[in-house]
Amino acid sequence: MKVNDDVVAQMNFQQIEHFEEAHYDANPGRQLQKIKEVIPAFKHWFKGNGKVTAFHSFDLIKIPYPKRYGLWRAGKSPVPFIWFTNRMFIVQWEAEGRTWTLLNEPTETELAEGTPFYTALMEKYGEFLGKTILSKTYGTVEGYLEGVGLQPEDIDFITYDHLHTQDLRRWLGTTKPQKDLSPNEPVKPYFPNAKLIVQQKEWDILPCLHPLQRVWYQPEVYNDIPMDRIIFTNGDVLLGPGVALMWTPGHSQGNHSLVVHTDSGIWVSSENVIAAECLVPEESRIPGLKKYAKHTKFEVVLNGNTLEDTSRQYNSVVQEKMMADPSERNPKIPQFFPSSELTPSLLAIGTKPSFMHKKVAFGQIKRPKSDPS
Repeated sequence: MKVNDDVVAQMNFQQIEHFEEAHYDANPGRQLQKIKEVIPAFKHWFKGNGKVTAFHSFDLIKIPYPKRYGLWRAGKSPVPFIWFTNRMFIVQWEAEGRTWTLLNEPTETELAEGTPFYTALMEKYGEFLGKTILSKTYGTVEGYLEGVGLQPEDIDFITYDHLHTQDLRRWLGTTKPQKDLSPNEPVKPYFPNAKLIVQQKEWDILPCLHPLQRVWYQPEVYNDIPMDRIIFTNGDVLLGPGVALMWTPGHSQGNHSLVVHTDSGIWVSSENVIAAECLVPEESRIPGLKKYAKHTKFEVVLNGNTLEDTSRQYNSVVQEKMMADPSERNPKIPQFFPSSELTPSLLAIGTKPSFMHKKVAFGQIKRPKSDPS
C-alpha cells in the first residue's frame, strides 16, 4: 500500500523510492550496505527539493528512563535511570500556494502517563514523587502554540516517530463517548483540521501487541479515533519542500524519522537513539560509550527498550547518521535531534551528555492565511 491516493492528489505528497531495494532485503548485512550506497544520492535529491520555512523545537517534559534502555549495553554508570527531555517540533513549508504546518511529537503528557511502563513507575515511587522529583514539565502543546501565534485550526498534520506512550483522543477527537475524558458525548478534537500521519505497519500492530511491545502502548485509546483523521503511509514520503518522513523501523515496526532541510543543512529526528553522540560514540565522553563502540566495532549505540528487530534498528540509525549533516557547533556531531534527548540530572551520575542540541529555531513561524484571496 502506498500513500493514500486522495492525499497525493490533495497534499502533493510524494512517495520516495530510493530505499525500496534496501527496505525489502531480508539479509541485514546486505541491507546495511545498500542503505550506505543509497544515502549520498538521496541526500542530493532531497536537498534539491527545497527548504522548510520554519523548524522550531519546544521542551515538553523531562522524565526518567531506564539506563539499560537508553544507553543499551554501553553506559557504565551504576544508576538505574537516566533522564531525557521530550520535545515537540513545529515544521512549516510552502507548497500549493499556501503554508502547511506539521506538529512532530506533540505528546499529550498527562494522558501519556497511562502507558503501562509509566503507570508501574508511578505505583512504585508514588504519584507525588513521580511528578515533583522524578519528572519536570516545561510547557504544553497548547501553550506553545498560543505563544507562537498559531490556532488549533492552523495545524494540518501531526505525527510521531512511533506510537509508544501516545494518546491522541484529545487531539483528534473520538466517535464515541470516553469514560475518562467525556462520558456523555464524543471527545471534540482540539485540532479540528489536523490529520495523523502514521505508518500502516505501526497502526496494524495495535490490535494484537506482542509482549515485548505491550508495556509501551495504550492500544485501547485508538479504538474510537475517527479513521478519516488518519493518513496511512508505507515507507518513505516527501511531504513538501524540505520535509520528509523516512521509514526507519526496528525500534518499532512502523518507526519513521522526521527529515528537515534548513539553512544549516539536513536535520533528522527520532527516538532511535537518545543522544546525538550515540551516533558517533567514538566522540562521546559518557563513561563506557567510546570503549563499548571500540570493543564491539559498532557504529552506533541504540535506544533499545523493545528490541523488536535490533539489526533493523541498527541499520536505521546508521541511515539517520548518514542522512544528517554535521552540526555547525561541532562538526563531529551530526544534526540528529533526538525527540527525547538525554539531559543531565543530579540523580544520574555518570550519564551527563557530552553534547546537546537543546533547541532549534530556523525561520519564522507564521499563521497560514485563512483566505488565500
